[in-house]
Amino acid sequence: MDILRFATAGSVDDGKSTLIGRLLFDSKAIFEDQLEAVERTSRDRGEETPNLALLTDGLRAEREQGITIDVAYRYFATPRRKFIIADTPGHIQYTRNMVTGASTADLAVVLVDARNGLTEQSRRHAFLATLLQVPHLVLAVNKMDLVNYDQAVFEKIAAEFTAFAAKLDIGDLTFIPISALHGDNVVQRSTNMPWYDGPSLLHHLEHVHIASDRNLIDVRFPVQYVIRPHQANDPSLHDYRGYAGEVAGGVIRPGDEVMHLPSGFTTTVRGVELAGQQLDEAYPPMSVTLLLSDDVDISRGDMICRPHNRPTVTQDVEAMVCWMSSERPLAPRSRLVVKHTSRTVKAIVRDLHYRIDVNTLHRDEEATQLSLNEVGRVTLRLTQPIFSDPYSRNRLTGGLILIDEATNATAGAAMITDSR
Repeated sequence: MDILRFATAGSVDDGKSTLIGRLLFDSKAIFEDQLEAVERTSRDRGEETPNLALLTDGLRAEREQGITIDVAYRYFATPRRKFIIADTPGHIQYTRNMVTGASTADLAVVLVDARNGLTEQSRRHAFLATLLQVPHLVLAVNKMDLVNYDQAVFEKIAAEFTAFAAKLDIGDLTFIPISALHGDNVVQRSTNMPWYDGPSLLHHLEHVHIASDRNLIDVRFPVQYVIRPHQANDPSLHDYRGYAGEVAGGVIRPGDEVMHLPSGFTTTVRGVELAGQQLDEAYPPMSVTLLLSDDVDISRGDMICRPHNRPTVTQDVEAMVCWMSSERPLAPRSRLVVKHTSRTVKAIVRDLHYRIDVNTLHRDEEATQLSLNEVGRVTLRLTQPIFSDPYSRNRLTGGLILIDEATNATAGAAMITDSR
């Protein structure tokens, strides 16, 4: 059974937490004690019906204010598929949390309040989802019960978003009218909207095709750890040398010819192991141990790939950056620590090319810095080479985490567009 990771996004009070609560409730994915706690809290707050948003808003500050602050992860399964949900905040000051939740998602559900239509934050989140190369996007027009399930309202919002989406790189876009509060078109098809002939949200989540989204062509294996068991009482392990890591791309099988970067040395795969068991093949996102036929000087941060299909080895990187630091802005000459796969290097910002207005997608080429939650294109100069691909080709080898050198706090996320 495969796993679908999806993130909710959208503006404040568009019903993201309520939608997830409704999904969990209607698909019988919550325990009795959880439901009792929600019912008790709802009664204490004077609410007549259980507030399903409380199933995901777990922080005290979230419950007091009725908002989502941090990313909340929830897990549930149906007979067809397992799901990992990232419930992300709607407030602009928590945009960085939304980026965190969407960065690993296969699908993003952007909610829009049917009464308000598209807002600045709806557009911002849709833009960020496409920037993060989320392959599938669902625009869920929520609170249809508050506009009397009017087809014209739904079609107007869908047309407006279609016009906005034409400027973005969206591979798969679906529109679904829902009422998270009452459950219309969430798990079951709604009888209140006979004019809508598409699937319910859960039916779409169960059937959306994600197997081809991962890169199974370019073999990429960033080495995280070299395993050298020092057990003198077991002679069979005396010469054991395994290379552990997560398969970031391609399919690796015993007997395959591979190349080590940065040395350029070629060898063959002697074995692929997972928890002591021999595998016939490994593919993303499996974490395995590779055994090689030759002793090669390999350490953490190195890359194993195919000889005729290599990533770009570079110290100069162009990338789209979402800046997440409120402490200081990103500007030319800023010094950072860059984490790329399992390799960590220092970097300096050589140039800021432009800042993007997320509402109009206008490029401000006069910009001199990126402040909190702003997006722009930069050139980075690294102290050591990295082994990268464009983010559009591989999200793992094309993604960078930018870290503040002084505080060691995550300051930004970057998506490689070009490397030389």
